[in-house]
Amino acid sequence: MTRRSKREAAIADTKTSFWKKLGPGLVTGAADDDPSGIATYSQAGAGMGYGLLWTIWLTFPLMVAIQMICARIGCVTGHGLAAGMRNHSSRPLLHSIIVLLFVANTINIGADVVAMGAATRLLIGGPALAYALGLGAVSLVLQVFVPFKSYAPLLKFLALALFAYVATIFFVKVPWGDVAYRSFVPGITWNSTTLMMIVAVFGTTISPYLFFWQASHEVEKINANADETALKKDANDAEPQLNRITVDTVTGMAFSNIVAFFIMVTTAAVLHARGVTDIQTSAQAAQALQPVAGKFAFALFAAGIIGTGLLAVPVLAASSAYAAAETFGWPLGLERRWQKARGFYATIVAGMLGGMALSFTPIDPVKALVWSAVINGVIAVPIMAVVMHIGSLRKVMGDFTVTLPLRVFGWLATATMAVAVVAMFCSWWR
Repeated sequence: MTRRSKREAAIADTKTSFWKKLGPGLVTGAADDDPSGIATYSQAGAGMGYGLLWTIWLTFPLMVAIQMICARIGCVTGHGLAAGMRNHSSRPLLHSIIVLLFVANTINIGADVVAMGAATRLLIGGPALAYALGLGAVSLVLQVFVPFKSYAPLLKFLALALFAYVATIFFVKVPWGDVAYRSFVPGITWNSTTLMMIVAVFGTTISPYLFFWQASHEVEKINANADETALKKDANDAEPQLNRITVDTVTGMAFSNIVAFFIMVTTAAVLHARGVTDIQTSAQAAQALQPVAGKFAFALFAAGIIGTGLLAVPVLAASSAYAAAETFGWPLGLERRWQKARGFYATIVAGMLGGMALSFTPIDPVKALVWSAVINGVIAVPIMAVVMHIGSLRKVMGDFTVTLPLRVFGWLATATMAVAVVAMFCSWWR
């Protein structure tokens, strides 16, 4: 395709439907509300009522900024985050981050697979463990044997499962005045438990696996389309591409945060208001809703767990694989056959099988999930700092270094995560 025809195609793309503009950002935002995230938001709503609703609005602009910077790095350079980090951070730091990311993601995969099995059992009865292993196996087969170009539309479609959590609000009596007030004014007692829950919410919302996934998904999009190339190599379609990233990311992160908000409101209105404050899993939250909100709300909540799990599990596994492959220089990409990217797919398989194996161990999945959220919160800080550094380097980004507003909110996001993590550790040492 000539440079002129590429430019004309890019301009035409700006006139396409809103749905077609959505992709990496929408999938990233939807994957953020995985069953483990649903459990965290349910714990926050049931345990603290409306007291933590303000965290959703605080994290939204910060989440948009950091995810948009990650997307721009992928689109501009044609490489994922770990490839950039390999050149602009110390190797020991990078290797430590990759190991911790893999551990946290594997725990998340295990918790999500177990949650999907439990939700399936709630809906149709039968053995939860068999459902968990079956759904995990289906997800693994799709990742390894189905080309990404065919798999990506399915991920977009699965994002619609999150509307289940918007729909449940119509079956619940909500004091909207209290909700509006607590959306901006904290209503909590500051202690170690509260701080750990805030870090868990932040670590679930602003999560490292999402950084790696969105940047690499942009690279996959380039590799899957012969007419596209990295903007640093050909800037002719820069304007429509950056506009697409903005629309896609803002929509995906808004979608993610709105769903998280509704989960917290629903569990606060139904469970906390009736003294049910100890919710440990997403399936338990769904089951607890049934006596009060009704069978239909319960079914929507449970079905959403399955849909979001099928979306999030491949994102978790692939983000570990992208990070490892870019760090060690392995061939990578979901468009490649597994024989041509053995290390990349071996990491996916190891993460999936490791997560599924957790179902057979005596490890408490809830406690493991809490520590996974803490790990995510801790490693997010150095990752975000390096991402901000890379996004500001002209030798890396060329004419597409991050804009001043993105730089401000990106560093605010980094500082917010750092303060939350330090406050949590300080509360433990008292």
